[in-house]
Amino acid sequence: MSSEFSLHPDLASTVAWQVDGLYFLLIALSVLFSAGIFSAIFIFVIKYRRRSDDEVPRPIHGSLPLELTWSIIPLILAMGVFVLGADLYFRIYRMPADGIDMFVVGKQWMWKIQHPDGKREINELHVPVNQKVRLTMASEDVIHSFFIPAFRVKRDVVPGRYTQMWFEATKVGEYHLFCAEYCGAQHSTMIGRVVVMEQEDYQRWLGGVGGGGETMVEAGARQFQQLGCHTCHKEVSGGRGPTLVGLFGEPVELTTGASVEVDDTYLRESILNPKAQIVQGYQPIMPTFEGQISEETILQVIAYIKSLGKAE
Repeated sequence: MSSEFSLHPDLASTVAWQVDGLYFLLIALSVLFSAGIFSAIFIFVIKYRRRSDDEVPRPIHGSLPLELTWSIIPLILAMGVFVLGADLYFRIYRMPADGIDMFVVGKQWMWKIQHPDGKREINELHVPVNQKVRLTMASEDVIHSFFIPAFRVKRDVVPGRYTQMWFEATKVGEYHLFCAEYCGAQHSTMIGRVVVMEQEDYQRWLGGVGGGGETMVEAGARQFQQLGCHTCHKEVSGGRGPTLVGLFGEPVELTTGASVEVDDTYLRESILNPKAQIVQGYQPIMPTFEGQISEETILQVIAYIKSLGKAE
C-alpha cells in the first residue's frame, strides 16, 4: 500500500481486470463517438456553409442504408456492453458456495471485523491470497460503504439488514480500505487496510496475539444460552418455539400462509422483531431483543444457528 497518489490502483483481485476492462471499453467508445461526432460537425460546417445570401441548398430526402447503419452499429455496441456488464454484475453479486466467512460491522467511524475463529480487528482485514472471502456486513448506526479500490469491490452497509460481498485477492500486499458513503463529521477518518498474506503466514497470524479465543460459533452458543433462547428453541420439536436444528436454508410456513426461507436476514428480523413473521403452529410469545444486544452478538448467534445444520 503506497502513500503516493495513484490514478490507477493495483489490480489485486480476480474481478479487478474485468471491471477495468469494461470501464476502459466505455471510455474508448465514448471518445470514439465524441471524436466522430465532433469531426462530422466540423467537416459539415466547413463543407456545407452558406456561401451567398441567395444560395438555396439542395434538398436531401434521406438514405435508408445510412440510417440503418447509424442505428444498427450503435445497437450492436450497446448490447455488447450490456452483455459484458450483466456478466460482470452476476460474477460480483453471486456469492460463491465456498470460501472463508467473515463478519463486518460498520460504526461511526470504524470497521469492526470478526474472523470465524473469533479473532477480531478494527479497521484492518487480514486475508489469505488466492482464497475466496465472503463478508456478511451490517451497520450499527448509519449507511456506510465498504470499498477496497484495488479489488474493485464496493458494497453499501445498511442499518437494519445484512449485505454481502465477496472477493478473491490475487496479490500479496497491503491495500486501502475506505468508507465510500458520507457517514458523518469524521467520515474521512473511516479508513483502514486489507492485508493479503500467503496461506502459511495467514495461519501463523491467526494463531498469534489475539487468536485462540472463542470462535464465532462458540460465542454464539454462549450467547444463545445466556439470552435464554434454549428454553424455547430446543434440539427436538415440542418446545414453545420451533427447533433450530437443520432450519437454516429451509423454507418455513408462516401464520399468514406465506413461506419464507430461513436466511441471515430472516434470523436477524426474528431476533429483533419476532412478531413480524410467526412460524405456523407457534404463538407470538418471543420477546424482542432490539436495543439489548449488539450487531456483533446477533452475528454470533446466527453463526451458531447455522452450525446446527443446513439444508442440503
